[in-house]
Amino acid sequence: MKWSEICIHTTQEAVEPVSNILHEAGASGVVIEDPHDLVKVWDTNFGEIYQLSQDDYPEEGVLVKAYLPMNSFLGEAVDAIKESINQLLSFDIDLGHNTVSVSEVNEEEWATAWKKYYKPVKVSNLITITPTWEDYEKVHDDELIIELDPGMAFGTGTHPTTVLCIQALERYLTTGDAVIDVGTGSGVLTIAAAKLGASHILALDLDEVAVNSAKINVKLNKTQEFVTIKQNNLLKTIDYTPNLIVANILAEVIVQMTDDAFSLLQARGKLITSGIIKGKKEEVKNALENSGFTIIETIVMEDWLAIIAEKPE
Repeated sequence: MKWSEICIHTTQEAVEPVSNILHEAGASGVVIEDPHDLVKVWDTNFGEIYQLSQDDYPEEGVLVKAYLPMNSFLGEAVDAIKESINQLLSFDIDLGHNTVSVSEVNEEEWATAWKKYYKPVKVSNLITITPTWEDYEKVHDDELIIELDPGMAFGTGTHPTTVLCIQALERYLTTGDAVIDVGTGSGVLTIAAAKLGASHILALDLDEVAVNSAKINVKLNKTQEFVTIKQNNLLKTIDYTPNLIVANILAEVIVQMTDDAFSLLQARGKLITSGIIKGKKEEVKNALENSGFTIIETIVMEDWLAIIAEKPE
């Protein structure tokens, strides 16, 4: 299938309304190329890191791009987009250059073009996540490598919530621990636990696609002998007593499983929870404490946080 790339050269002020216009025109998403990203100072050495090229960005202003299928309605859609953008002037929105260009994109090239931006990422002191197509050599002997193919695996494994969980696993997992990974997704936390010395990991996810993806990634990383993966609703009907449970899921879901987690964990066992936006911190802490846990650490990255809790003796 052939697609048309609609590119609007505008200003930072106009990015949100222009993006909204493109969404209303049928675009399922937008690409924003802002030269400020080239000089942005990140507040952490860990997380999503891409090799950005200055050649891909305008010298001034911002490029907002969207993709529409090439069909008989394309001309009308582009005219309507231009008209709607020009109407923003009546709201005193600075449109800058306000140029609109249209170019053809081949779907096969488009589907793989993103790969050039995904590079090996050091997410903790010991663990580096690398795409399967990159030849990566260890920087030091203790470094642990996780290979992922994000095309099949629910993202790159470098979202702040995943990074927080991996860093917590590195600190709290003891060699020989039995582990449960709730909402395993790509299996990245299960693989991390195996490489950090867990004796066995039970990886759970309600989504059958996630279960299959995790199985592929676990085999890719040669950790399958330490892992059992199954489809399951959180911790319901689980008969397993781990030393550690890790759950990178939404706060609204975490609060539903704190009682089950407390019941299953061995004494002095740890529960690592993430996927928690800052505004949900107190809700999750209250649920953990009401279930009997003691909060031992809260760690923050950008707008996300992880809470580590312990089951008392």
